[in-house]
Amino acid sequence: MGQIRIASLLVAVVLGLGACGSSSPEGDGRSPDYGRALEGAPAALAKLHGEGGGLLRGGRAAFERRVRSLKGHPVVVNKWASWCGPCRTELPYFQAQAAKRGKRVAFLGLNSNDGEDAAAEFQREFPVPYPSYVDPKLEIAKEIEAVQEFPATGFYNAKGSLVFTHRGVYASEAELAADIRRYAR
Repeated sequence: MGQIRIASLLVAVVLGLGACGSSSPEGDGRSPDYGRALEGAPAALAKLHGEGGGLLRGGRAAFERRVRSLKGHPVVVNKWASWCGPCRTELPYFQAQAAKRGKRVAFLGLNSNDGEDAAAEFQREFPVPYPSYVDPKLEIAKEIEAVQEFPATGFYNAKGSLVFTHRGVYASEAELAADIRRYAR
């Protein structure tokens, strides 16, 4: 009888560990259906969606121009790197929230301290409906007041002002959603 319990426990542990590798909110390794979820988004946000998964250059000046172009929409900026384990943990939360809120809230990524090939592979592994700015000199990270922290998330209000920076990983999608409701207005 004891061996059956141990075998059952081992099976449960193996199945549970298999679920830990999931890269999406659904737990099946797929990202949300962004096309359907974001259909009908306002023009400025639809333009972001059209650049989804892209790595953009231009530094701080290009980033600041983009934030200004998004006035009227709150902006959530997630700083990440492909080598960052906590970034990988929270990316499914951003995938889900971008699908749920992307018709009202602009999402941007910020790739810092990373290699171009590794960042591109990360974007393929975790597809998102928004582009990421490449920030090798941490100039944009300075703009969101998060030079050292990985991950970090900056929240801009609809007027284009940075109102809050969350330093560190989000423990859950609910925690991220609460900050979006609180700060992305």
